[in-house]
Amino acid sequence: MKLTTKEIIIFAMFGAIMYASKMIMEILPNIHLIGVFVVVLTVVYGAKALYPIYVYVFLTGLLAGFSTWWVPYLYIWTVLWAFVMLLPKNINPRLRPIVYMSVCALHGFCYGILYAPCQMLFYGLSFKGVVAWVAAGFAWDIVHGVSNFFCASLACPLISILNKLNRSNIN
Repeated sequence: MKLTTKEIIIFAMFGAIMYASKMIMEILPNIHLIGVFVVVLTVVYGAKALYPIYVYVFLTGLLAGFSTWWVPYLYIWTVLWAFVMLLPKNINPRLRPIVYMSVCALHGFCYGILYAPCQMLFYGLSFKGVVAWVAAGFAWDIVHGVSNFFCASLACPLISILNKLNRSNIN
């Protein structure tokens, strides 16, 4: 995938914005804009959206410490990216907001389940242990899913802005 100069700048900026927004919103546990950024970037840039996603993942590890908690970041955001990639490109414009909001919410609700395989591998949890771990954090996954739903209301306006930027003659 060949990148243009404009894309390199946009992707670096979005990776940094994703990290900064997460840090700014840390006061509100499990409430952040990462899911909406992943959806927006995937809808607009397709496979190239992996660049800003992994800029964010790398910045998170670099600035917060590469540790076992970070390893699931290598795939958790890619799951959301892949799901959005599978969505039809010609979604009815009236349905787009609710589809993107629902996808973000589903990812938030499933976050603990997606995180669980690493917990099992790193900490030697049995299946019962994993189920207990997921159950113990499910209230936070509810917060994550509900907040992702509402944060994703920004997806369509951001997609529109990025599409206009891409159509501009700014190189």
